[in-house]
Amino acid sequence: MFQSKIFAFALALAIVSPAAFGASKKGDPARGKQVFRQCTPCHNADSTAKKMGPGLKGLFSRAKMTNGKKPTEQNVRAQIDNGGNGMPAYKDMLSDQEKNDLIAYLKTL
Repeated sequence: MFQSKIFAFALALAIVSPAAFGASKKGDPARGKQVFRQCTPCHNADSTAKKMGPGLKGLFSRAKMTNGKKPTEQNVRAQIDNGGNGMPAYKDMLSDQEKNDLIAYLKTL
């Protein structure tokens, strides 16, 4: 009986925990703007004009990114993680939370 109560509690905790912690995984655009400062040598935030890389204004409203993929959170994160075409990979340079924040900021452009 006691073991079944422990199991039920553990199961309930496992179900509730992702929902409770999921809120902290959402990005903060204000913090993302600070993360974006390291991107400004190569990317414009306030226009679509190209610097070394594409301007990112309106990124999430475009039909596709320069790599031909649709600008979804998953595809933008993959681009940040893996880089390409002269962009360095940021997979190990930014934390998951910093990437969440950066993506939240990019959505405001």
